[in-house]
Amino acid sequence: MDRTQIMTILPHRNSMLLLDEVEKEGDESHGMYRIKGDEFFLDGHFPGNPIVPGVILCEILAQSACCLIDREKSEGKISVYAGLDKVRFKSPVFPGDEFRTKCRIKRTMGDFYFCEGEGYVDGRLCISALFSFALADKEAVCSRKS
Repeated sequence: MDRTQIMTILPHRNSMLLLDEVEKEGDESHGMYRIKGDEFFLDGHFPGNPIVPGVILCEILAQSACCLIDREKSEGKISVYAGLDKVRFKSPVFPGDEFRTKCRIKRTMGDFYFCEGEGYVDGRLCISALFSFALADKEAVCSRKS
């Protein structure tokens, strides 16, 4: 899937859509995002030595995993992070890198999904994590005023 097709699954747009492509292969998703260097999250992280923040790498993993959800089950829902566990940062990710993900849904419990994922650059492991997300009612989540 390219970005246009990904947008039919994920609600993210503009600077927060952090996948250029993703494919479902069996029970795994394989995603890719090219770090261009002009992303908002690199501004100030760190001046003169931009490094992709770890939380952004976690977000890329989650977006990749969400592409595994059955579209019919997610109708009218939005995926929201429920937890992160055992996150390990192994190697930094820089502008110009092609960050590749491999994610699996390990189990589900109702609208909760428990996943594991890894992120790589040129075959080098950069991050591994266990994480979970929930499918929440889109109208209720998106209409809440602060």
